[in-house]
Amino acid sequence: MSELPPCPECKSEYSYEMGALLVCPECAHEWNPSDVDLSEDAQKVIKDSAGNILADGDDVTIIKDMKVKGSSNTLKVGTKVRNIRLVNGPGDHDIDAKVDGFGPMNLKSSIVKKA
Repeated sequence: MSELPPCPECKSEYSYEMGALLVCPECAHEWNPSDVDLSEDAQKVIKDSAGNILADGDDVTIIKDMKVKGSSNTLKVGTKVRNIRLVNGPGDHDIDAKVDGFGPMNLKSSIVKKA
């Protein structure tokens, strides 16, 4: 069985060939395998509010108060978030983390600073 590359849009592993194109059954994206840039992940650098490059496993702190949707509590300035995981999702939230007292949540890199 040949190994086909994952979908460049949703990263699904279930791509299949249809003629000269590859197709993703999950998001219906069609692409030419020769057009996909393999160094795509190297180009996506996620930086914090101060311009420091973030990596998986870094510790960050929150730089401004923010309301948490679905909760009456607010996330305060200086809250430390440990062991972040960077994600390249469709939205603008690019950090997946577990915040003490709030649980798992997605954060924007523009509201954190590397600790």
